[in-house]
Amino acid sequence: MPDLFTFFGIISHNKEFIYITHMLLSAGLALMLVKSAMSNLQLVPKGAQNFMEAYLGGVLQMGIDVMGKEDARRYLPLIATIGLFVGIANLIGVIPGFEAPTAFLEFALTLALVVFVYYNFEGIRRQGIVKYFKHFLGPVWWLYWLMFPIEIVSHFSRLVSLSFRLFGNVKGDDMFLMVILMLAPWLLPMIPFALLTFMAFLQAFIFMMLTTVYLGSAVAIEEH
Repeated sequence: MPDLFTFFGIISHNKEFIYITHMLLSAGLALMLVKSAMSNLQLVPKGAQNFMEAYLGGVLQMGIDVMGKEDARRYLPLIATIGLFVGIANLIGVIPGFEAPTAFLEFALTLALVVFVYYNFEGIRRQGIVKYFKHFLGPVWWLYWLMFPIEIVSHFSRLVSLSFRLFGNVKGDDMFLMVILMLAPWLLPMIPFALLTFMAFLQAFIFMMLTTVYLGSAVAIEEH
């Protein structure tokens, strides 16, 4: 199966170049959207401001349901930024001539590492290193020797879950789009494009939701 055609590929077919240019494009579009939303703030929002307020309100409500209002507000910038960045990166791949940077394992794994390191750091900072890792032992003292390594493996498996779920689904969507365009190059396949757009939003939501859950579980150990 041939490689996906991309406009940046005209300049260079180097994989790293394709990845970096599309990642920078995604970041640039995200910054442009945020700047547009904040350029002319109004009491009655409209346009980009209306979209961003609705988006942030939804992310905040999801955080409140998981970790409470105070922590949801504290971690809103990180979670909302990740969701916006991943969503735009996914959507780029739906447009013929562009490839989603999330279809590269480097992108998905880097984001997963950021989430993994940050939620463990916050858990240790908020709970203290002893109390944080004590949670890994479980409630039954004579099973400490078994539960601790299981919990360690479980936490590291989140790296695989976050990165490969995002990478695998988006890469599969790219391959599906390439097949569709090969079969119907001159017809606009509206249903497949609508499905791929939905999947782009869905994968961004899942990544954002898991980030929220991992952060919430790390900073609320005392309640378990």
